Amino acid sequence: MVDLSVQLAGVTLKNPIIPASGTFGYGREFAEFYDLNLLGSFSWKGTTRAPRPGNPQPRIAETASGMLNAVGLQNPGMDAVLRDEIPHIARIFQGPVIANVCGFSLEEYAENCRRLEEAEQVRILEVNISCPNVHAGGKNFGSDPQGAAAVTRAVRAATKKPIFLKLSPNVTDIAEIARACAGEGADGLCLINTLLGMRIDLNTKRPLLANRTGGLSGPAVFPVALRMIWDVYEAVKLPIIGCGGVSSAEDAAEMLLAGASAVEVGAANLRDPYVCKTILENLPAVCQRLGVQTITDLIGGSHHGE
Repeated sequence: MVDLSVQLAGVTLKNPIIPASGTFGYGREFAEFYDLNLLGSFSWKGTTRAPRPGNPQPRIAETASGMLNAVGLQNPGMDAVLRDEIPHIARIFQGPVIANVCGFSLEEYAENCRRLEEAEQVRILEVNISCPNVHAGGKNFGSDPQGAAAVTRAVRAATKKPIFLKLSPNVTDIAEIARACAGEGADGLCLINTLLGMRIDLNTKRPLLANRTGGLSGPAVFPVALRMIWDVYEAVKLPIIGCGGVSSAEDAAEMLLAGASAVEVGAANLRDPYVCKTILENLPAVCQRLGVQTITDLIGGSHHGE
């Protein structure tokens, strides 16, 4: 029997499969399809201090091998999550939860992390540094090493929980961003977030998305994510949660070989709500095919010539 358990900064997961933030809500809807306790964890919807209605419609567009979204961090706000969602999560899932934390200032990031300190089931804070910094003209915090370091420093001072910085691929050198986060006390990293893209409606000759641009996810981004995971694994000695275009057990194994310690599944959840369950069912056979009985033996294997 294959041992699928993994460790993320001292947090044990029964397996490395994690539904990604933004595609799984707070677990409510997916709990109607299957027992969420099959999962290693799940990353809840990106949460800000105040409720957000999100961007105007249309905010979703299909592409040939993925999708664009400009949802705009729609969420009920931290008060509602603490009051309503965390108690409900405890009823549908007994494992460790990853909280995706967003902010539009350093103070908001720190406050949101601080407020989750007493939430026992929240074991990891996934800090989304793709949010626009309202005090810097809207430039994303994760677009340069200084901004990424500043967020890491602020949240590190606000919480004792492990912090994983979720990195944007829309940068020149993602390894440089990773090193900046590591230098300020990050416990791990999550990569990648979506790639910036757009579509145009030939009938109206206008962008399909009301926001003009959106984040590209799905199979199209998988090779980009894999390359960036490889680069970051070489650059820092921190656990990595790989994310971007995963839709099969074979994809998950590739990400582990590139250097990920666990794998998030995003857009595929929207196409097939059972995809994480299917990946988990197929993962032991993939491990056996690759000649391992302990899945951690795959982590970083391609770097070691194994």
